[in-house]
Amino acid sequence: MSDYFKAWVMRGEVKDVKLAFEELSKSDLPEEGEVLVKVLCSTLNYKDGMVLMGNMGGLVRNLPHVPGIDFAGVVEESSDARYEPGDKVILTGWGVGERYWGGFSEYARVRADFLVKMPEGFSAERAMAVGTAGFTAMLSVMALEGHGLDPTQGPVLVTGAGGGVGTMSVMLLSSLGYEVVASTGRESLHERLRELGASDILPRESLSDSSGRPLESQYWAGCIDSVGGKVLSRVFGQMKSGGSVASCGLAGGSDITTSVMPFLLRGVNLLGINSVDQPYAVRVDLWDRMSDLLDSRLDSVVSYCGLEDVREYGERILRGEIFGRLVVRVD
Repeated sequence: MSDYFKAWVMRGEVKDVKLAFEELSKSDLPEEGEVLVKVLCSTLNYKDGMVLMGNMGGLVRNLPHVPGIDFAGVVEESSDARYEPGDKVILTGWGVGERYWGGFSEYARVRADFLVKMPEGFSAERAMAVGTAGFTAMLSVMALEGHGLDPTQGPVLVTGAGGGVGTMSVMLLSSLGYEVVASTGRESLHERLRELGASDILPRESLSDSSGRPLESQYWAGCIDSVGGKVLSRVFGQMKSGGSVASCGLAGGSDITTSVMPFLLRGVNLLGINSVDQPYAVRVDLWDRMSDLLDSRLDSVVSYCGLEDVREYGERILRGEIFGRLVVRVD
């Protein structure tokens, strides 16, 4: 068994980063971590694209570094009793790929607390087709349900519906019986989003411009927003009384301009979704629940690339050219 493997490695200074596809030794891996995993698949998220292109925004502070916030693989070595060689595992979040070396590598050494065992019937490819995007979408659904949302209350808006979180949100909500309205700026995706379960499509432009009014007609019983910025600001004024917005992304910007009127007069709730630091028990329950909700529609939103292609696809995801989920076949 070779001690050497390939990985994407960032070196240099934080303001002058060089990214290269390198050969490393297992002895190069960080010593911290009880479990050595042979990575079979990873996935490319918007956050990964930012890091790969050097737009790190404080995500990566220490170099050298291996990016990649998700991976699925097989345990090769473990000093933790919860895992033994041969166990299939999934990792999402915990700052891996940011504070810790990540999954754009043929091997990873991580803390046992960061892992969960792969649900029955899942492959590494299917787990990464879900990845952080699906994990975040399911967290958003659960947060909305926790604030009283149910399918009888009316349509649920999904913004950024062509992206990873968006496509997963459309599928999960429709599987649960919700009427889903998908917002996207890409007209070419309208039919594909309907096939995933969207009952109607809302062009992104209709949400991008401010109406100038703090309160508009009440349309949405709930919303999963991965865009932020002007879109999120506009959505607040269109929420039904008591409705909630699960905010889980900022592809359209991190600043919002709004009024307190939707919150005071309609009781609108803004729910922040943090997929990074969720405890182990929540992760296990969430993966089990998702495994019951996902069907063959997931296959229609997945494309694939090899580990060596990661930098090219990092550029493409930032340009908004990737629909749904991109799985990186590492092995």
